[in-house]
Amino acid sequence: MRSIIVSGPSRLSGSVCVPGAKNSVLPIFAASLLCAGTVTLHNVPRLSDVSAAAEIHAALGCTAVLAGHAAVLCADGMTACDIPHTLSAKMRSSVFYLAPLLIRTGRAALSAPGGCNLGPRPIDIHVDGLCAMGAQVVQEGGGASALVAPDGLHGTDYTLRFPSVGATETLLTAACAARGTTVLRGVAEEPEVVDLARFLRAAGADIAGEGTSRITVRGGRPLFGTEYTVCPDRIVAATVLCAAAGCGGEVIVDGCPAAQLEPLLTLLRRAGCVATTLGPRTAALSSDGVLHGLGLVQTGVYPGFPTDMAPLLGAALLRADGMTVIRDTIFSNRFACAAGFAELGANAAASGESLIVGGACALRAACVSSPDLRGGAALVIAAMMSEGESVVEDAQYIDRGYEDIAALFAPLGAQIETGCGCPCAV
Repeated sequence: MRSIIVSGPSRLSGSVCVPGAKNSVLPIFAASLLCAGTVTLHNVPRLSDVSAAAEIHAALGCTAVLAGHAAVLCADGMTACDIPHTLSAKMRSSVFYLAPLLIRTGRAALSAPGGCNLGPRPIDIHVDGLCAMGAQVVQEGGGASALVAPDGLHGTDYTLRFPSVGATETLLTAACAARGTTVLRGVAEEPEVVDLARFLRAAGADIAGEGTSRITVRGGRPLFGTEYTVCPDRIVAATVLCAAAGCGGEVIVDGCPAAQLEPLLTLLRRAGCVATTLGPRTAALSSDGVLHGLGLVQTGVYPGFPTDMAPLLGAALLRADGMTVIRDTIFSNRFACAAGFAELGANAAASGESLIVGGACALRAACVSSPDLRGGAALVIAAMMSEGESVVEDAQYIDRGYEDIAALFAPLGAQIETGCGCPCAV
């Protein structure tokens, strides 16, 4: 079990090249099971979740070779149809294997995927959409259930009751192999959905409309091996921007479409930062570390302010000279990091689905624990803003979305390193 050791306060300065997106590469890994031949992916972040996806491939009899920031995948030798529970429980993204397994084997076990505890995260839209394409839920021994489709899937006209990113990606993948045309309405428009559609198109799929609320797929076309570069991770870019806003300094994030960061940049400008775009894929931010509260902020589906950025913004505003209430409209337990903020001396509390922060307080060193991926990254930001040496424990959660968060911030001037996870005495 790892920890992150931070000596603060830090002022950040420098530039960061944004790595590949966790939330894009994982559904692409699963979708590659539908491709005949070799899939080569570039800009693959080296995350624990990516390693878990490679383990799932191996458990299914497929190959997944990770080398540097590339992945070479091949599902031609697939021999198994079930993902071991120990692997599916490692990450939420194991749900993306539902559609490929159903298509390849006619069956996919229904088990609760793992991942961060952000509150209820049902997969009912995934299942309902697959059933609209011809799948059926059956009960198996021991109370287990599975999806079966012995006759394959067929096209359908389906409206999502909520624009779920994960359900959109599941149904988009399934529609590529379904007979006939599928129209998906009310879908998520996030950049990661667009990236999956582009990958599938590169593999031979006929898809139109990604990035809008309606996607049309002419299914049944064979998918083949391809070479593809994964899109940049806008949440990692946001992590750097929020850290610079709270700590003070000047940073440049390069490689991520600036338009994807605009909801965050708009809020940081209101808080007192100077944020500009230097090109279509470059954003710059400067801050003196003295920020203003924003009142009420709400997350929303794309192009709104993303839920994954909410704890990061909360960390940046811990020392603001006014209050901010960030309400998350997606998850009920997004702000478990509030307890860690308070241990660091912040005026911070979680109330229902909201995080309340601010009050121009001084932050002090403490030993805190990562409750989840983005909450853990937010605690690292808060530790960089605090006086003295802090330890952020349970860094394995952070490893799910950041290759090495210490290596991300150290070149910018942070005094940060990884530790052994031993209890601290600060």
